[in-house]
Amino acid sequence: MRVISQRPMALALIGMFAMSASTNVLAQQPGVADPNIIVNGEAMPDTTAVTPGPEIKGVITARSSDKVKVTAPDGTATIVFINDATKVKAGGGLFGGGNSKLGSAALLNGLPVTVKTLQAGTVLLASQVTLKNSDLKTATMIRNGTAQGFAEQSAATEALRGRMGDIDKYNIKNTTNVNFATGKAALTPQAKNDLCATASTAEGMDNALMLVVGYTDSTGSDEYNQQLSEKRASSVINYLQQACHWKPYRMLTPTGMAEADPLAPNDTAEGKAQNRRVSVNILVSKSVDGL
Repeated sequence: MRVISQRPMALALIGMFAMSASTNVLAQQPGVADPNIIVNGEAMPDTTAVTPGPEIKGVITARSSDKVKVTAPDGTATIVFINDATKVKAGGGLFGGGNSKLGSAALLNGLPVTVKTLQAGTVLLASQVTLKNSDLKTATMIRNGTAQGFAEQSAATEALRGRMGDIDKYNIKNTTNVNFATGKAALTPQAKNDLCATASTAEGMDNALMLVVGYTDSTGSDEYNQQLSEKRASSVINYLQQACHWKPYRMLTPTGMAEADPLAPNDTAEGKAQNRRVSVNILVSKSVDGL
């Protein structure tokens, strides 16, 4: 049998894949906000060759004990394996004045990261994850429900958050639609302005949450449109959180609805332009509205 490498990371990669249940659906760690966000498992890779993989920059949008999903600013999501050989480093001085070595438990949802990877087949393993201590502090506060500026004290709100099936239990306070070019998930300058204006409006409402839903026009296959609608929703969420400073724990589970619920007929160019959108809804649970 051909030897891949004697380096610890390469050996760890093989061992990790041998033990990993590759077809399981990944749930978030217990206690992480929004447990309805999941990551789908990856097929068992070909471990006969390990090569340097791409460097990935983005926000952790879901994780389990051995995988994380990193979503880039353009909405592209990448699943990366982690294990005991993965180095997690933080800088900025919060935990000791310089670069700190952390465990994988520090990889929380909503955390901006840069990931160096190794690649086996189509599957990636994180060799090193770097992050900022200030971002880790914020993500930790969000996870523990102690972030300043918003006290999520209502048990009813906590129980309903992230459940699309209970949308009728919310009051819709405002809806903003941002539009996209055909086949694209990139935000226009106008869309960016509109998103931060929406976040500012929501900040002025007590107990406000956001629900982000992506849509497409009728161009393309059902599968393609579903993926595109999800990418558009991810682009909006990333911008709201990173540029407009909307807290991840105040976000309901996003969804992509492909070409469902069109605003206009898809038989004209004007109608299709209206339907290539993401709807950003400001919601307040009826159980706490007016408190």
